[in-house]
Amino acid sequence: MSVTGSSNQAAVASAGLVQRTAVLFYGVVAYAAFFVVFVYFIAFVMDLFVPVSVNRGATSGVLVAGLVDLGLIAAFAVQHTIMARPGFKQWVTRYIPEAAERSTFVLIASLILGALCLFWQPIPAIVWQVESPLGAGILWAICGAGWLLLFASSYMIDHYDLFGLRQVWLQFIERPHTHSEFVTRGAYNYVRHPLMLGVLMGVWAIPVMTAGHLLLAAGFTVYILIGTWYEERDLVRILGEKYRVYQQHVPKLFPWRGRRD
Repeated sequence: MSVTGSSNQAAVASAGLVQRTAVLFYGVVAYAAFFVVFVYFIAFVMDLFVPVSVNRGATSGVLVAGLVDLGLIAAFAVQHTIMARPGFKQWVTRYIPEAAERSTFVLIASLILGALCLFWQPIPAIVWQVESPLGAGILWAICGAGWLLLFASSYMIDHYDLFGLRQVWLQFIERPHTHSEFVTRGAYNYVRHPLMLGVLMGVWAIPVMTAGHLLLAAGFTVYILIGTWYEERDLVRILGEKYRVYQQHVPKLFPWRGRRD
């Protein structure tokens, strides 16, 4: 082998290592952004510990506030719905490394969710308020359990694949990414979308429900109903009869049946 050929191979290997390192760094940054923003969002929804929340912050009147808030919810819902579709994934990977596709989804979702928290316009009129300390405590417990369910459910499937870290790590060590086998465990034996159930518990189980918070909860509920419909359509297309059987035996969002055998 010539010296020139060896030099070219070394240059190609070095360039490949630089690219793989950059994609890995990008994935780690996207995951860190998700973690920080989502923890803030939980505090934002619960109106705890943060300077600006769903009930506290600058506002511009009910009409303007409602329009701004609906726009922010719509931006989050549209991004999630479009970027999660197989067709969009095929299109975007023409321009970015395939290993970075999920991290890009996570990063953009985190930025939009951060913008929602930053630009949200409170509508402070109280819709309902639970006066009983016991009743309020039960609602707070359900709320907290919902957020815990969301995070726990992500580990019941593949947390690191779901948020893009597995993909960027596998490309860094030059191993092919394969999709995890369809399995059900833990909460997935009771509902098909425990992550979304966790969100619903988190946004609805609030002792003091303001008009702005009600708008947020209702908007996220509509998004979840639409988003899970699209997701299940894709899963049926990919998994076929296996997922149809799962649909027949396990409820979609609320565990009104017993554990799946």
